[in-house]
Amino acid sequence: MKKQLILEDGHVFVGEGFGADKEMSGEVVFNTGMTGYQEILSDLSYCGQIVTMTYPLIGNYGINRDDFESITPAIHGLIVKEYEAEPSHWKEEESLGTLLEAKGIPGLAGIDTRKLTRLIREHGTMKGRICSLEVDPQVVAAELRQTVMPTNQVELVSTKDAYHAPGRGNRVVLVDFGMKHGILQELIARQCDVVVVPYNTSAEEIIRLGADGVMLSNGPGNPVHVPGAIAMIQGLLGRVPIFGICLGHQLLALACGATTSKLRFGHRGSNHPVRELATGKIDITAQNHGYTVDPDSLVDTRLELTHVAVNDGTVEGVKHLDAPAFSVQYHPEASPGPQDANPLFDQFVTMMEAEKKARVLA
Repeated sequence: MKKQLILEDGHVFVGEGFGADKEMSGEVVFNTGMTGYQEILSDLSYCGQIVTMTYPLIGNYGINRDDFESITPAIHGLIVKEYEAEPSHWKEEESLGTLLEAKGIPGLAGIDTRKLTRLIREHGTMKGRICSLEVDPQVVAAELRQTVMPTNQVELVSTKDAYHAPGRGNRVVLVDFGMKHGILQELIARQCDVVVVPYNTSAEEIIRLGADGVMLSNGPGNPVHVPGAIAMIQGLLGRVPIFGICLGHQLLALACGATTSKLRFGHRGSNHPVRELATGKIDITAQNHGYTVDPDSLVDTRLELTHVAVNDGTVEGVKHLDAPAFSVQYHPEASPGPQDANPLFDQFVTMMEAEKKARVLA
């Protein structure tokens, strides 16, 4: 089943289709992880994107029930150099292609993923479409150039109703902007009593839930397209401890007066070194984001820079100087190091305990 990827700049890549036999468009990005394709395709931060895997062999260990980051993936396509249709692993329950077919996601194999990645690195992410060979690439490229990408990705992937994951510890209200299940698992592992709420929940509703702390999850898209969340965070600052991850980090920065901008090709992979400024310690982190907090914009805020990316010096973490709030751009729950950044969840728990004690003493 021959398929082609057509980019808005006119480049065409012809390969073998697998997964769902359908046409889909999206922003074409790349991920440098050698493993983790199941987590990647089920990460809701990829909503509306076509993901290119730079590692050449994908699918060899199949799909299992334990490694999903969401129930319903939101990516619009998966591109690989070589697809393994007959996986072999003790946990494997089905092939990658079978899952993609069941979820309505097209795959494309056998193209020059190195060339595609170099194009994205040089020119930035661009719109693309996986489709049949019957269409005219020039017509499709022209259509893609005229296409306006959606800005409501968070609304599409956030939970519609609040739900409870009971525990006996601190009550954490987890705001779902496109939450990875790994974040919830880390909180549950620390005995937290978690209430997951939709992205548009107000600050007063969160306080009414009796929150000991608020977790701002990851999610897709441009943070400025979620203005209600910025207002919600402003209403919570100083009233309850806050921990933000990825999109949650960007939203916290915006709520404190900083600005964000789009990276040329983003950070997507499981091998990104991050330096903690206070200690000089370097963690190997998993990342998936196309936007970043502008470092110069932190000067006139009450945020302090805590972490930077070793590769390009971009902002990877901040903390509030007056309120119990901090955030990181990377994913501490993903454990690529394998657990370099995992203690951040313990830091959040410690912060909640300290704030509870302070209220009692007051």
